[in-house]
Amino acid sequence: WTLPNVVSLSRVVLAAGFVTSTGPAGQLAYVGAASFTDFLDGWLARRRNAVTRWGALLDPIADRIFVLAAVATFVAHDKLQLWEAFALLLRDGMTVVGFFVARSVAWLRPVRFRARPLGKVVTGFQLATLDDMACARKKRGQLAVATRADERTNVVEMKVAQDHHIDVLRFQPDRAQGVG
Repeated sequence: WTLPNVVSLSRVVLAAGFVTSTGPAGQLAYVGAASFTDFLDGWLARRRNAVTRWGALLDPIADRIFVLAAVATFVAHDKLQLWEAFALLLRDGMTVVGFFVARSVAWLRPVRFRARPLGKVVTGFQLATLDDMACARKKRGQLAVATRADERTNVVEMKVAQDHHIDVLRFQPDRAQGVG
């Protein structure tokens, strides 16, 4: 275990804290701490030359666990409807599907799995959406508040998808030219 991996795993503990928090101030504190650890784990890994394949996998899993816990909490406290939660979690679901597809398609397995700067931007926008939700005073129908941050997320996510696609094409140059 490396220190950056332990920092990544701390987001799972923060997710549990978010679920048990009783008000917006606590929720904001947990989102802030999760945001900080999301920055810190990568910074430590690069600074200490401790970048590992396990860390590159663990970091987004910890992010997804935190976001899922926060969205589930908002649904449980009647701040989000199920369809709104689905809209906010769709990106995460597609990320999971993409990961399993990449691992099950033989010619994609060797493609290097790595964190991408734009992926961090998307996660930052997603955490900003959670901040907006924690600050919202009304019950239900908060998607309009969350959508402001989520729209930014979708624009950046399209660029991330393009970046992934370019990596795959670089790995299989004959496929980029329409051969094979």
